[in-house]
Amino acid sequence: MKKVAIIGAGAAGLTASIILARNNIKVDLFEQNTKNGKKILVSGNGHCNITNKFVSKSNYISANPNFVEPTLKRFGYHELERFMNSIGILFSTKEDGRTFPLSFEAKSVVTAYEEALLLLDVTVFNDCKIESVQKETNFSLTCEVASGCKVQTFKDYDALIVATGLLAYPQLGGNEDGLHFASSFGHSLIPTYPSLVGLHLDSSLHEELSGVKIDGEVTIFVDGLKEKTMQGDLLFTKYGISGLAIFDISQIASQALVNFQNVEISLNLLKDFNAQSLSAQILNLCKALPQNKISTVLGAILPAKLAFIALKETRIDANTEALHVNTKMVKTLINKLQNWKFKVTNTHGFSHAEVCGGGVDTLEIDEKTFESKKTKSLYFIGEVLDVLGERGGYNFQFAFASGVLCAEAITKDFSSKK
Repeated sequence: MKKVAIIGAGAAGLTASIILARNNIKVDLFEQNTKNGKKILVSGNGHCNITNKFVSKSNYISANPNFVEPTLKRFGYHELERFMNSIGILFSTKEDGRTFPLSFEAKSVVTAYEEALLLLDVTVFNDCKIESVQKETNFSLTCEVASGCKVQTFKDYDALIVATGLLAYPQLGGNEDGLHFASSFGHSLIPTYPSLVGLHLDSSLHEELSGVKIDGEVTIFVDGLKEKTMQGDLLFTKYGISGLAIFDISQIASQALVNFQNVEISLNLLKDFNAQSLSAQILNLCKALPQNKISTVLGAILPAKLAFIALKETRIDANTEALHVNTKMVKTLINKLQNWKFKVTNTHGFSHAEVCGGGVDTLEIDEKTFESKKTKSLYFIGEVLDVLGERGGYNFQFAFASGVLCAEAITKDFSSKK
């Protein structure tokens, strides 16, 4: 019986294990954590956004942008749904394409995988952190002495799959082990950076605004050039700013910061109004409530803390009576609220990032099989590769798809050698 080692029991590694075992290939799955699928469990706030019905090449970023296309053509949304159904996971798809397990619980996904592994007789070595890998005729793996695994050396694997992920969520086991393994076999690496992450701002205002959340719009500028505009939640924090809209532009910010470029964001905190109609509404409120303070008037359309800081930033006394508010003051205030600029100094780091960009250079990986072009029978799948998806289920889609297609390629290769 042919034997395959897989390092990493995340979305990609778990999926590859099942496909291989279904084809009567002996699988040893190595996971440094005591439990499998830890990142699956925390994804989507515990709901697990499995994929997106509208997934396409445009949803991914890579130094080699064409790499992901063959994967999506061969294994897209419908193919993933069939696979998930086969292990007992049903889909619930939203209007925007985001797809979750019908249970709406990430735990049900991990449970389904573990049941499948058990039924297929996949051997799982938990609490086993692989320190190094070697290849002579076949592959051998060495487990760290400090790990909880009793066995230190594993030998005679016909193929090796690296599905370790990258540095995102180091508290859940995120690391660069896969990159070290790749380097040891002569692979080139694209510098890594955190993505789907909050941003640090060159300002003290975010500390005063900490906890304020608003449905707004953010535009990111790199070296003065507009790159992208996104709408969604904006959440001010003690370190800077977060929220779904920020996550959606964080990849651009993170990559630009790695390249030492100047990054700025502009916030529109009242995105549902144009400046003229908003000005008219505020002035009408002031006329209707002439004895009220301007801070009270603004409190009708903004969180109180945000209204107070906006007034301070535009040098308007918060205690000014509404009857003394004029058009010029209102226009100045609106310009601030709809075009509030901040310089970005950093991201909130790998420990708070949902995913990572960068990784193993895909120019050195076969786009159809995920096999190394440098070492026969060595494969890389999932996040360890330089393929970064947008928020909305795209990263999981690539992880699951790469696991399936890699395992099918190994099965075909083994069959051809019989």
